Amino acid sequence: MVTAMVVACGDDDGPPPGSEADWHGVGAACSTDADCLEEEGQRCLTDFSGGYCGIRDCTADEDCPQGSACVTHDDGVNYCFLLCIDKPDCNRNRPPSAESNCVGSITFVESNHNNDKACEPPSGS
Repeated sequence: MVTAMVVACGDDDGPPPGSEADWHGVGAACSTDADCLEEEGQRCLTDFSGGYCGIRDCTADEDCPQGSACVTHDDGVNYCFLLCIDKPDCNRNRPPSAESNCVGSITFVESNHNNDKACEPPSGS
């Protein structure tokens, strides 16, 4: 008896790896606003080493693309930072010289992030 096996291939046009925030370029390294995707109100936040494509002055998670959250940084400013499980999640779009860290000791604006972590970019020079 001959058994035939059919293998379905994945959809090559599917979304890229990562979250919606990754697809929108949140957390990517940059030097000017032109380096960031022109959606979701992103700018190149040059306060951080290597720059950080993101949104400044968010007031709630709803101001951020899915896969990121509104956090209050040590500088007292709110930003949309990528959510992460570990460090590689933070650096899909960053060079090794300006890697972000996946940290749990960050202040989320909303209280529903009990065990979440966010990608914190390195401080500017």
